[in-house]
Amino acid sequence: MEIHKDARLIFVYNASSGLRNALVDGAHKVLSPDTYQCNLCDLTYGVFKEKNAWKKFRQEGKFKLEFLHRDEFKKQYASKFGHKFVFPIVLIAVNDELQVFISTIELNKLESTEALIDLIKERGKKIIIKEE
Repeated sequence: MEIHKDARLIFVYNASSGLRNALVDGAHKVLSPDTYQCNLCDLTYGVFKEKNAWKKFRQEGKFKLEFLHRDEFKKQYASKFGHKFVFPIVLIAVNDELQVFISTIELNKLESTEALIDLIKERGKKIIIKEE
């Protein structure tokens, strides 16, 4: 992968956007956590609130980040790129191309927010930190 200052990470949650969906997802996390289908959601959010470690990492601003629900991603990117991805996933956008940064399989194996942050930092060494 080439290194670019304009690279950005796109986090795509395996959930649909909107308040109603957020409430349903929150209830699903509480009532049936073993069948919840978005480990990226679990790693970054509690039932209704962003996890503190994730919020701190995100606010450090070392990387350009974009966060989308699967319906938002499909609307914004699918027709342009023609890619079919399984969600959740973390992609990297470089020169108008999307590449997998952290696969669905890898995300589903992560057991903590800290493990996700460590993986992003390790792989992120290959991209230039954003410049203001």
